[in-house]
Amino acid sequence: MSFGDPNNPYGPPQPQQPQQPGYGYPVAPPPGQPYGQPYGGYPAAPVQMPGTVRAARVMLFVLAGFQALGGVLMIAASAWFAEYFEEILESDSTISSQDAETIADIGAGIVIFFGVVVLLFGLWAFLTGLRFATGRGGARVSAIIYASLVTLISVLNLLGGNFFSLISLVLGVLIIVYCSNNNGSIWFNRPNY
Repeated sequence: MSFGDPNNPYGPPQPQQPQQPGYGYPVAPPPGQPYGQPYGGYPAAPVQMPGTVRAARVMLFVLAGFQALGGVLMIAASAWFAEYFEEILESDSTISSQDAETIADIGAGIVIFFGVVVLLFGLWAFLTGLRFATGRGGARVSAIIYASLVTLISVLNLLGGNFFSLISLVLGVLIIVYCSNNNGSIWFNRPNY
């Protein structure tokens, strides 16, 4: 008998091979296994959404609410804008009342168009925020693109003198940071079992 024979009951103990999970499903880590350490060859997936990712999700919902409110107000105020444009244009003696009414209607149509665009932009934020719980990298990319556009528009509004856009600027930058940091990467790249 030799010590190299695996069937030799008197030889040194042979190292045991780690048990691999079967059928593509991971085996639960043993009690006391620290979070984040791989077990059975699979990386550990976070169970709860990290706080920064949850904060980015809430910020998306807040921006969606503000944009929905702004879009509805723009659409509702289009009639007031039409009357205001018509009054201004009728005060000019070179423009007929029919032309003033046509120009006012076009102005109201433009205001309604931008109100619908703002509503759709808010819907984008809302749907992206909903996808955070189950979303993969697509939700993360959508949030970063959305927040980048919000940041750009906020900077342009700040240059125009609208200091209320400072709120959306801060929220847009925070969404980008929170979705791009390590917690966001772990959450959105987690394995789905």
